[in-house]
Amino acid sequence: MTEIHNPYLAARHEWDERYGNLITRARNWRILAMLCALSALLSVGGVIWLSARSHIVPFVVLVDNLGRPLASGIAEQATVSDDRLRRASVLAWVESLRLVTTDGIAQRKAIDHVYAQIASGSEAQTFVSEFYRSFQPFKRAQTETVSVEVNSVLPTSDRTFEVDWVETTRDLYGTSKATDRWKGSFSVALNPPTDERLARINPLGVYITNLSWAKVL
Repeated sequence: MTEIHNPYLAARHEWDERYGNLITRARNWRILAMLCALSALLSVGGVIWLSARSHIVPFVVLVDNLGRPLASGIAEQATVSDDRLRRASVLAWVESLRLVTTDGIAQRKAIDHVYAQIASGSEAQTFVSEFYRSFQPFKRAQTETVSVEVNSVLPTSDRTFEVDWVETTRDLYGTSKATDRWKGSFSVALNPPTDERLARINPLGVYITNLSWAKVL
């Protein structure tokens, strides 16, 4: 029996053979590309999720201008109201205030530090200005130096600290002239910095509002 030649079926058969494989391969490549894009999207999402749930917790150590550690703790647990940071801030402030050194640059930095941490218009500002007028550190440095060692900073209320320190006065040759013990009361206020300038001069936002002291006999 002779098969009837159908031009339409023959053309369809040739089309399937010639282009069918190309279409199938193109479809497979599109599917593969979609899978790769989905995999990349999931990877990026995973990285973002992991970064948001980072298990790395920084440990912060507060040091004074001589590199001595004053306070430390886990960063996420340390706040401006943290009592350790307030004590450390008061300690460094007292040392800067009572310091007398022949190093003019260090003395100027100490004075700048003192005024940067005084509440504007407060009783502490008047007290400190009168102290510097009566006991001018640059003039005293011509004949003597004073080093300060704080023994304790104890809170007496949520905003007041009692500080006990020892001052050693030496002549310009380093010979000790006197060793005196002092005790003072210091009131503070908290005002965290809101701009970079304030953050540079008083990063903790601890300001002295009032103070008094007396020599321990």
